[in-house]
Amino acid sequence: METNRVPAEQGPVLEMTPPPDLAAAKTRSHATWSAGDYAVIGTTLQIVGESLAEAADVRAGERVLDVACGNGNAALAAARRFARVTAIDYVPALLDRTRVRASAEGLDLEVREADAEALPFPDGTFDVVLSTFGVMFTPDQARAARELLRVCRHGGRVALACWTPDGFVGEMLRAVGRHLPPPAGLSSPTRWGTRAGLDALFGIYVNVLSTEERTFAFRYRSAAHFVDVFRTFYGPVQRAYAALPPEGQAALTADLTALLERHDTGNGGGLVVPGAYLEAVVTRV
Repeated sequence: METNRVPAEQGPVLEMTPPPDLAAAKTRSHATWSAGDYAVIGTTLQIVGESLAEAADVRAGERVLDVACGNGNAALAAARRFARVTAIDYVPALLDRTRVRASAEGLDLEVREADAEALPFPDGTFDVVLSTFGVMFTPDQARAARELLRVCRHGGRVALACWTPDGFVGEMLRAVGRHLPPPAGLSSPTRWGTRAGLDALFGIYVNVLSTEERTFAFRYRSAAHFVDVFRTFYGPVQRAYAALPPEGQAALTADLTALLERHDTGNGGGLVVPGAYLEAVVTRV
């Protein structure tokens, strides 16, 4: 006997987003920061390392770790304050630059190849942990944040300088991403440049979080000079240009030039582009 059946009510179909491939993202990240020569860019950012060392109140004799140190801006600033400094990065060429700079200034610091997501130190080794525009680019942000806290002693400080999402560098990274999309599923690096992002990353493991938005001024001869330097030496931009066909490269140049001209405050006396970043200091519970 045939019976009438009422079809079951169907809810909305949810598309499950696959988790990001963190191993592949790590490989891509390493290749990105090994490309070009970040030290050329990093040297211009030295003032940020000095400011961060002051914000963190680095004292003589304290044990200080500079994570994803690049060419050593924060490490050198801490060493100038007679701290006992270790600088780590996973790009050997950048560590070589840190060694050369330290030697030139007669500064004593240790340099080690290591990954910010797997720091090779026991719990509570350091009084102060620093990072300037470094740890923010790790693919596994939660793991990196845990590592920063783990190697910092209870009562110690973690101090960070990270580009904000709404500032010039945040816009530049999005412009590059429109031409060469980042791996799917990853959080934006500029999450570290927001108070909400840091609250989510560090949670209950800190009892003081002070933040201040600061500005670094990029100073170049012109927009064309900036683009030439960054496409040659800055890994994320260099990799984007290398991956694009000629017409794609021209489109990226046009987008970057328009962005630079919109932010330029130099009034014809050379390019001056303010770049907002968040300076944050947390105290480890």
